[in-house]
Amino acid sequence: MALQESGEMYLETILVLSEKMANVRAIDIGEYMGFSKPSVSRAMGLLINDGYITRDEEGYIKLTKAGEKIAKRIYERHTVLTELLMGLGVDAKTATEDACRVEHYISDKTFNAIKAHSKKYGKKK
Repeated sequence: MALQESGEMYLETILVLSEKMANVRAIDIGEYMGFSKPSVSRAMGLLINDGYITRDEEGYIKLTKAGEKIAKRIYERHTVLTELLMGLGVDAKTATEDACRVEHYISDKTFNAIKAHSKKYGKKK
């Protein structure tokens, strides 16, 4: 099943939070994203049903392999696009916000071209 932009955002958030803390709960996700408990609860239910996350008895949320794959893909797009926009002179706040919008809609072909260009002409990592 194709994942909506909001689902991708939740998966990316879970990935980011899991790198910062040992255990991620719905309340952490809601606080990070600024969403209400009912909204987060509904989204978690959908992501569990679709096989992108698991939630244990204590309420800890983990990405499945499928969820992690999508989360990493979206996060990579976010970071590459943010860096590219900032390299063009866009301020960090605007670059981050714009990258967040674009990351969900840009084709793989275009993103891969941007990524290759950034590696070739951008900052050396």
